[in-house]
Amino acid sequence: MLKSSKIEVSQLSIVLLRMMLSLIFIVASISHLLQLEKTVGRIESAKFGMIGNLMGPPEVAVITSGIIMLIAGLALLIGFKTKLAAIALIIVLIPITLTIQIGQVSSLGPLFKNVAILGGLLIFALNNFSKQKS
Repeated sequence: MLKSSKIEVSQLSIVLLRMMLSLIFIVASISHLLQLEKTVGRIESAKFGMIGNLMGPPEVAVITSGIIMLIAGLALLIGFKTKLAAIALIIVLIPITLTIQIGQVSSLGPLFKNVAILGGLLIFALNNFSKQKS
């Protein structure tokens, strides 16, 4: 079990991390919503594409995840309900990663990019930065 201890973190670094992390979800949401067929095609051709069918037709999963990524990404960007936004993005990122990235040995880079993004989101999901003083 990890012992709880205080560490000093620059408020500016937290703000920059939050804003930079949000951008990938905002951009991805636009792609999901404006390039629906392309994104659905990626799901259908993925080794574990059946995961994308758990919510019904892949179009439903793509549109739903696009809307969630847009709303939660914008919330993360502006620092509104960051813990909730991070949790929502984690919930979306895990099935996307399992569906698209797992099983594609030739593209381990994108898999570990998602693992790193998940780590960044966990920083905001597991901590409360709203009560920190500058």
